[in-house]
Amino acid sequence: MKSIMPKFFGSKRNARESSEESNGVDYDSDSKITARRKALLEASPVIRKSFSERHSSTRIEGLNLSNFDRPMAPATLIQDVRIFVATWNVGGKTPKHGLNLEDFLQVEGSSDIYVLGFQEIVPLSAGNVLVVEDNEPATKWLALISQALNKPQLDSINSSSDSSHSNNSRDSKANIFHKPSLKVLCRNLTADSTLLKACNCPLDSSVSNNRKPRKLSDPCSSPTHGDPSVHDFLSVAEIPSSPERYSYRLIASKQMVGIFLSIWARKELVQHIGHVRVSCVGRGLMNCLGNKGCISISLSLHQTSFCFVCSHLASGEKEGDELKRNADVVEILKSTQFPRICKNPNRPIPEKIADHDRIIWLGDLNYRVSLSYEETRLLLEDNDWDSLLEKDQLNLEREAGRVFSGWSEGKIFFAPTYKYSHNSDSYAGETVKSKKKRRTPAWCDRILWRGSGIEQLSYIRGESRFSDHRPVCAVFAVETEMKNMKNIRFRKGYSCATSRVEYQDCIPQRHSFNEC
Repeated sequence: MKSIMPKFFGSKRNARESSEESNGVDYDSDSKITARRKALLEASPVIRKSFSERHSSTRIEGLNLSNFDRPMAPATLIQDVRIFVATWNVGGKTPKHGLNLEDFLQVEGSSDIYVLGFQEIVPLSAGNVLVVEDNEPATKWLALISQALNKPQLDSINSSSDSSHSNNSRDSKANIFHKPSLKVLCRNLTADSTLLKACNCPLDSSVSNNRKPRKLSDPCSSPTHGDPSVHDFLSVAEIPSSPERYSYRLIASKQMVGIFLSIWARKELVQHIGHVRVSCVGRGLMNCLGNKGCISISLSLHQTSFCFVCSHLASGEKEGDELKRNADVVEILKSTQFPRICKNPNRPIPEKIADHDRIIWLGDLNYRVSLSYEETRLLLEDNDWDSLLEKDQLNLEREAGRVFSGWSEGKIFFAPTYKYSHNSDSYAGETVKSKKKRRTPAWCDRILWRGSGIEQLSYIRGESRFSDHRPVCAVFAVETEMKNMKNIRFRKGYSCATSRVEYQDCIPQRHSFNEC
């Protein structure tokens, strides 16, 4: 090429010079022409580079065919989210407005998602189990949770409100929990259906054009506006009635007799959450009623599936009662079934608990310590929790492979959470003379997980004296997969080899023939 091109242009130049000489035009010598050409090249930055320099230039790297041998940018990216999980058996007690949940929820830590499970939010009486489910306590818990999670927003709102409004609020706080029903409050606290989509799968263009977002059938899924009872309730509870003022939005909530599970997320995450589904399994009376059992909520965040299971297993500290609890776990895993609502036929949306990418199980699992009350008390006095945990039924059953095989639990560094005397830091056996009412202290309240990409950051208990159980909390750093939006495809089967394409690189550059 280098030998041919100069001859080609040289022949044309000689022909032109001979023609011009025949017309009587006098030109400089070849040396002067070479000098002018050199000056022209130095004055023009566009034609300065040689062909070899242009070939290796990053500005046209996308046109270099050798770049197709390089690996593509990953189709998915990994993003960490912080999830706060808590379980609390409240002993059938209804909360009052003065109950402060900020310490319990560790609001200062500000997690991205809050998963809050309660047991015995109502007394497990025959009326609540067999007749009508009392949802007034659940309404109160939702209000208190929303108030605690959105407190940073509330402080700025309350500081700008006038004094007369605050006085009216204080006068009417006695009636705070006598306004709307659970369904009406849920509709106000739950994220908008336009953001909380039933299916958030990325689809092929041929399918996505025909897809319409599906509204959830759960009555708590669509917002309610303009209801005066809700507005009064929220204003008295110091909860902003305008949804855009919430820092956290309710994703889903469900009550089954005494079990209550709610999931909250930062408002920025709501648009990436979908496939929200709920399933309940009763394991109480006749192995089917809801005084015992579980509530499971399935959802997807970006491209990762999550399942949160809140359970209340069979009680009892007699020998062999642990086998009943094992049977409850097996039946829950077997019977829990989520409806398939996904519009993407190529994506296997999980329908069973074990099919999810990340699973967290919380609740009053009711596993006891296989020691007598006297032996347990002596070890507690010495703070010898390690010896107690060696006799913990859940640890023993897991080690034997009879329950929760493949699941993980963090190291326990806190005292047994059950059973305490009313409004006291003393265990029930220390203040009760009757052996019938005495209970051996145990770690009944637990949090376990299954799946890769889960790291437990903390595992602690709260110190509220509200019930005979102490709440248990855990914080997790969880990996979620999200679509890499920078992996842009230009043609089917081909992609840009560079991770970033500047718009200047798509503009054709002028080049001189003299660069050959």
